[in-house]
This record gives sequence, structure tokens and C-alpha cells, in this order.
Amino acid sequence: MQIVELSKRKDLLIDAISYFWKRWGDEFNYSFYRNCIENSLDDKNPLPKFYIVLENNTIIASYALIVNDLISRQDLSPWLACLYVEEDKRGKGMAKELLLHGIKEAKIKGFKELYLSTDLENFYERYGWNYICNGYNVMGEELKIYSMSVE
Repeated sequence: MQIVELSKRKDLLIDAISYFWKRWGDEFNYSFYRNCIENSLDDKNPLPKFYIVLENNTIIASYALIVNDLISRQDLSPWLACLYVEEDKRGKGMAKELLLHGIKEAKIKGFKELYLSTDLENFYERYGWNYICNGYNVMGEELKIYSMSVE
């Protein structure tokens, strides 16, 4: 298993865009994911950055560090988003590894706090994330917001 920052493996761009879109998008927003990811590839800015997990050259998981996760709390940044592990790879600690990797990357990039939003119950608490409040996504759905110190 290898965690790769997509900006370091541009040869995987098309596959990665498709992966993120199929896990998080719908039939209408492929262009949104393509544009987000294509504009994350430069090294001038620390964010956004998209990460994939490779196993035998196949993408099996993902996450991203982004400026805002399309949530009402525009005052909070950066966000860990798009965490996804293929179903047949779950239960083996990969999500924990990706969360730890994201924390490490956020620290390297100079951030002191990292945020995420979710509708999951009792998942992120297991990994030390602290519930701080609720917010709303662009569809008006209420989500829980968590934080993690990266210092």
C-alpha cells in the first residue's frame, strides 16, 4: 500500500479524477471534480491537495486536504475531505492510516488545526477527533464538524 499525493503522480490524474467523482459525485458534477483536482497540482500553494492509495497500481482509497469542504463554516480551514476506503479493504486500519497521514501532511504544510464534516456516527471519535459544532452543506443538510490539533 502506498499513499501518493496526486501532484507528484500526474500520470494518474485521469484515474484519480474518476475515482473521486465516482465515490463522491453524481452524474452532474464530473467537471467540478476534474476542475478541483486539476487546480490542485501546482506546488505554489499548500492546498488543495488530493491523495490516493495504491495497491498493485490500483486506487483503493482516497482523501483530500482542502480549503473548504462545501460547508457553511467558511471560517474554518483546512479540511480533511473525501476519505474513502474500498469496501473490501475496510476493517484493516486503512482509514486510521489515512487520517494520521492527513494530520502529518497538514502539520508539514504549517497548519495548526484540521477540520472535517460528516454524517457518520461514532467513527471519527475513535481516532481522537473532537466534535466542535454542526454546520450545513450546500444542500442544506446538517453535518457534524470535528477538529484535530496537528501540532
